[in-house]
Amino acid sequence: MKLISWNVNGIRAVASKNAFSWVDTYQPDILCLQEIKAEYEQIPTDLFTHPLTHRYVNSAKKKGYSGTMSLSRIPFADTSTDLQIDHTEEGRILEHRFGDTVLFNVYFPNGQQSEERLAHKMRFYADFLEHMQTLRKQGKSIIVCGDVNTAHREIDLAHPKANENTSGFLPVERAWIDTLLHVGYVDTFRHVHGDRKDAYSWWSYRAGARSRNVGWRIDYFFISEELAPRLNDAFILPEIQGSDHCPVGIDIEL
Repeated sequence: MKLISWNVNGIRAVASKNAFSWVDTYQPDILCLQEIKAEYEQIPTDLFTHPLTHRYVNSAKKKGYSGTMSLSRIPFADTSTDLQIDHTEEGRILEHRFGDTVLFNVYFPNGQQSEERLAHKMRFYADFLEHMQTLRKQGKSIIVCGDVNTAHREIDLAHPKANENTSGFLPVERAWIDTLLHVGYVDTFRHVHGDRKDAYSWWSYRAGARSRNVGWRIDYFFISEELAPRLNDAFILPEIQGSDHCPVGIDIEL
């Protein structure tokens, strides 16, 4: 199965640019979107022709803000939006179950606005990991995709020294990813590509950052370690325009 994740930074704006045409070329089995900024009825229905006929949406209570959406070629056995992790009703999580696998489509909080917002981000991280670990104890395999809003290592952003005191690259945020890997999850891109440099998934709109590839890798697919032998590929698609993020994906046997 091919799974692709993309922070669209406004699905209606992306649709108006015809920026979903790539889906017909790549033909994912599951497409997970973050920061859709729309209610279900506001989402265009003619984004592409590839048959991702099953749609799942978790919109934020605040209109025009945040939100997640998953599109799938096959229906999930169960989908949940009320996980008591997103304490602000910002529509940040979709949990999908099929077989013994649980797929999470997550738009993790950004901590740059204030100390309070950073504390919320870290609480979200902790509660989410606890929930995943509960599922693993029940024998579930886990896939997590989305905008994690943290670059893990210096290799994951263009200017690490200049951003060492910036939320998104703080030691406490990076340590959460350390913990995630330590307890049995795999960063799929690094698993496949090792220490490949200059591989980013987000670029500021300022100062021509994208054209100069001055970016951050903050969008991920993590899988629980027992799925690693089934992972065929992990990739980033920087050529796809329409958002300040680009899609990331995996090819995995499920």
